[in-house]
Amino acid sequence: MSLPNTYTDKNETGCCAVPNINEWDEKEMTSENQHFIRMYTKSFFFMPLNMAKIMKQLNETAEKANATLPPEQVMILSRDLSPWRAEQLYGVSRPIEGADNVVLDGTFISQVFEGPYKDAGKWHKAAQNYVKELGREIKKFYFFYTTCPKCAKHYGKNYVIGLAEV
Repeated sequence: MSLPNTYTDKNETGCCAVPNINEWDEKEMTSENQHFIRMYTKSFFFMPLNMAKIMKQLNETAEKANATLPPEQVMILSRDLSPWRAEQLYGVSRPIEGADNVVLDGTFISQVFEGPYKDAGKWHKAAQNYVKELGREIKKFYFFYTTCPKCAKHYGKNYVIGLAEV
């Protein structure tokens, strides 16, 4: 895998570490054989309704299989499939028997955004424009919400990484 670390070693909360945003803003990178397990969340007009439950299940599945990533490499990607459903990809170190396994291979362009979650639509539009300016076309688009709401409040910043597969 040639993606940069997602987090620094600074963690003041015991929950979410400080994201490694400098390595992710306006970068082109290649993902090689990056393993994820997948689950789906229910949404109401793109607002997830059962995110905490699904994140807990994904984490427990990875821990039970001893397939968690090192803390600085943790990555959870979200992709809206409709106003009512979203795909959640939880990074793992290897395929897990019995789980919905996904491998990401390809070229990605990333951008870092900061602000409230409600701005996701604006961020998606900005990412589309940025990728278009580069002469590329988005195949799939993911958000990596780097901190939970409590940690974002603690750090005073809510960084979100947009990741466009091109």
